[in-house]
Amino acid sequence: MTPTAAATAAPPPSSGASRHPPSLSLPPSQFARLQPHAYLLAHLSPPASSNQPSVRANGRAPSKFRVTSSNAGSLTHTNGSAVVRMGDTAAVCGVRAEILHTEDIAAWSVSRSISTSNETNKPKRLKTDHNTSENEAYGDDDDNESHIQDFNLLVPNLSLSTGCAPGFIPGAPPSALAQSLSHQLLALLHSSRLVRAEDLRIRYQHPDFSVGEEHNESERMDVEEEEHRMADTYSAQREIKAFWVLYIDVMIISLAGNPFDAAWASILAALKDTKLPKAWWDVDNEMVICSDDVSEARRLSLRGMPVASSFCVFEADAAAGWRAIVIPDADSKKLDGQKGSRGRWILADPDGYEESLSQEKICIVVDKEQDGKGKTVILKMEKNGGWTVGREELRKLVDLSAQRWDQMKRILGAQG
Repeated sequence: MTPTAAATAAPPPSSGASRHPPSLSLPPSQFARLQPHAYLLAHLSPPASSNQPSVRANGRAPSKFRVTSSNAGSLTHTNGSAVVRMGDTAAVCGVRAEILHTEDIAAWSVSRSISTSNETNKPKRLKTDHNTSENEAYGDDDDNESHIQDFNLLVPNLSLSTGCAPGFIPGAPPSALAQSLSHQLLALLHSSRLVRAEDLRIRYQHPDFSVGEEHNESERMDVEEEEHRMADTYSAQREIKAFWVLYIDVMIISLAGNPFDAAWASILAALKDTKLPKAWWDVDNEMVICSDDVSEARRLSLRGMPVASSFCVFEADAAAGWRAIVIPDADSKKLDGQKGSRGRWILADPDGYEESLSQEKICIVVDKEQDGKGKTVILKMEKNGGWTVGREELRKLVDLSAQRWDQMKRILGAQG
């Protein structure tokens, strides 16, 4: 081979130098899949020299909730409905009302006899002031609040629709998550006493044919006996003939973490939107008749506005979990995301990525009194999966939940 041919066959010396060496770094998406714990830890614990606060992988601060929106009246064939979106988690709730006659309740006669005996043994109060509520005038409505639970007047059901997350396939039976969430929603509806039993009762007013005789007789009674007699007459004349049963169906159409808060918010928004038609007992036909006039429908008078806030605990030591040693110190009581000696962070409103990396979870349900003072009332506090969160941190989480209540009040108030 001649030198000229060898020079022509050899590659140019500059071609090898133009090739870059293979990179040893991974794109963020691949890093998050291969090392999810290390990926989240890298965001929450920036270098000390950078003086930057902890930021989650989704860009939120540890104590920040996802952007929430609510839209009521989305379903036209229900008594009330709402769509609530928290970040990428979306829930649709529809409330459907059906009539349950007391004659179809097997235990109604027993319940009625017990209620009558309780009413006989308790003192009666007469309504004398226009500002006095009906509950205060004719006995507290709480006496028969057990009707809701005993006769199953509230029936929530949650379903995870196909396509809400990769793990849910068509034709599969209800998952354990869906059944657990349905049970939690039912328990919270009962414990919070959100729906009043009086709103679900359909009564019949018996005619009083002895008004004149009672009026003449009342002139010979003292005031106290007259009050007791009128209260007894009012209670006997208003007989319960039927109940409204509310079927509360929730469908998670997009699942990206924290489904309980989204489902409960959708129930709360849908119940605020629920209207029950005017119903009365027809003596001639012995049945309940409902009015077709939409203007006569009435809304539910809900008790307050309980708001659920969920949190999770992320620990720097992936193998620690519930075995983490509790070391009380000043740094560990901070909730601003700064790393303490235990190396853990409390994350508000976790998404699905953060939930998969956490074992300890906290759920707090609060409400505020409407007496002008705005005192926070804790309706539920549940903690499971560990014991690293102490009392001081729980107090701070209650404060965060109260702030969340103010946000949800503005969001749900805007829908009405």
